[in-house]
Parts: sequence; structure tokens; C-alpha cells
Amino acid sequence: MRTEVNKDTLQIPTKLYRIGELVAYTPFSRQTIHNYTIMGLIREAQWTEGGHRLYDESVFERLSEIIRLRKTKTLSEIRVILSNKEQFASRQERVLKEETN
Repeated sequence: MRTEVNKDTLQIPTKLYRIGELVAYTPFSRQTIHNYTIMGLIREAQWTEGGHRLYDESVFERLSEIIRLRKTKTLSEIRVILSNKEQFASRQERVLKEETN
């Protein structure tokens, strides 16, 4: 990978992880990662030409949050919580954009 120069700031490419790497770095099985993706609890960042899912670094934060929530919540409840959190963040982002324009 080549680092690109944008004005005076180096743009470091994001590391992308295959499911096998997520399995190696987390307590989740391949099937659980797949199920969480299908359920919308986590999202792939890209796909390889061969059709394999690739996840960016933010997936680890999301999986950590799922671990914490699983102690007291069902997967359905977690899906609602995470969805609400995303909607709130999206609204906040829109408000900030409107304020700066």
C-alpha cells in the first residue's frame, strides 16, 4: 500500500480485516460474525473481488459494545439500541453541517 499525500497531511489507508482476523482477535466465532453482519449489528466496509467481507477498525469498538450489552440485553434489544445510537449520531452530524454552512 502506498501512503498518499494530501496537502501537508499524510493519509494513511485504513486497515481492513477479514472475518478470520476478527475471529482471531475477538471471542466470536466465524458464524457469530456472519450472523451479526446479517442482523445489521456490524457492517462490512468493503468486499473483495472474490466476494469476501472486509471490516474496518471500527468493528472492534462495535463488537466491544455488543459484548457489554450482551450481559443484560437480547440481540433484538441490542439491535434497537445500536440503531437508535446511529440515528442520533446521524442527526447530530446533520445539525453540525447545517451550523457550519
